[in-house]
Amino acid sequence: MIPNPKTSGNGRYSYLAAWQYAKTRPGGNDDAAKAFVGKLFANVPVLDTGGRGATTTFAQRGVGDVLLTFENEIALIRAEFAKDSFEVVVPSLTVRADNPVAVVDKIAAKHGTTELARAYLDYHYSPEAQALFAANGVRPADDKVLKANAARFPAVNVFTVEQGFGSWAQAQSVHFSDGGLFDQLFAKK
Repeated sequence: MIPNPKTSGNGRYSYLAAWQYAKTRPGGNDDAAKAFVGKLFANVPVLDTGGRGATTTFAQRGVGDVLLTFENEIALIRAEFAKDSFEVVVPSLTVRADNPVAVVDKIAAKHGTTELARAYLDYHYSPEAQALFAANGVRPADDKVLKANAARFPAVNVFTVEQGFGSWAQAQSVHFSDGGLFDQLFAKK
């Protein structure tokens, strides 16, 4: 199971990770990535609109053989189902899925919360906040916090969307826009 990359950030990350994985294999290139991702999506029985829906379809309804998802979903699945109900496989390569935050100046000014919003923005990347993320199953961005939680977050080779695809705008345009590569590959299903 993979959520629909046209409607889900989780789906876009899974698609892009699979694409980059295929490109980094011996003999890998865009043609190999098209073939690999095409085969991968040919095996997806349902394209839920979001990651939680894909998790529910897989874990509760028993649809599909494999679920590609964010690693914080593992803790949620284990909390809801028997801890050892599912085998967890850590990929050799994955895309870094950031949890970006921003202050929307116009809205913050309108509500008089600019100072508070900026304080949270500063706090978000602090070691203290990163430790809270780690405690809740979200891979921390802070290297020291990540090392302190190494048992929970196995080492993986990580790339960013910018490294693999230039930018989110380029990835969106090439892969997920109407008529883009995802549409072309999925139409063959």
